[in-house]
Amino acid sequence: MEVNSISKDKDIQVNHEIKAREVRVIGPDGKQLGIMSLKDALRHAQEAQLDLVKVASNAKPPVCKIMDFGKYKYEQSKREKEARKKQKVINVKEIRMNPTIDEHDFQVRLKNAIKFLTDGNKVKVSIRFRGRQMSHTELGKEVLNRMAEQIKEVGVVEKPPKMEGRNMVMTISPKQTKTKE
Repeated sequence: MEVNSISKDKDIQVNHEIKAREVRVIGPDGKQLGIMSLKDALRHAQEAQLDLVKVASNAKPPVCKIMDFGKYKYEQSKREKEARKKQKVINVKEIRMNPTIDEHDFQVRLKNAIKFLTDGNKVKVSIRFRGRQMSHTELGKEVLNRMAEQIKEVGVVEKPPKMEGRNMVMTISPKQTKTKE
């Protein structure tokens, strides 16, 4: 099976892409065949109708394995796809309020924050101060503390209320639920 360059990855070297003089060869069954010249290793791979793949380039001499490279690439892509499936992307949702927020508006924002947290997203609650409201930042802090108090069943305050320019910001992350797998 004479194949010159079937790998599209720059980091994986196959057959004649390998530049080392001597390589440590592992057979298709997983047994070590020993250290041999590249020419002999390629001949062994050809006899088995498989590819010679460099698996550890940092070793002295480099380690190469005789395997079906197409099957190896397929299994590797399958593993990467499975790993991507298990990842959870956490987004940060922002809720904006002002220090003189009315009760009904506050309840709507609270309901949205709870929904975001149960979906597994972080929530950034910010209060914008305008004009003379800057002299009464304690009102905004009270609103944020009230939000944190009402949301404590589903979320944990990650960053407490803090002034950032004309905004007071608090970050809430979802509570970790222990699931048995």
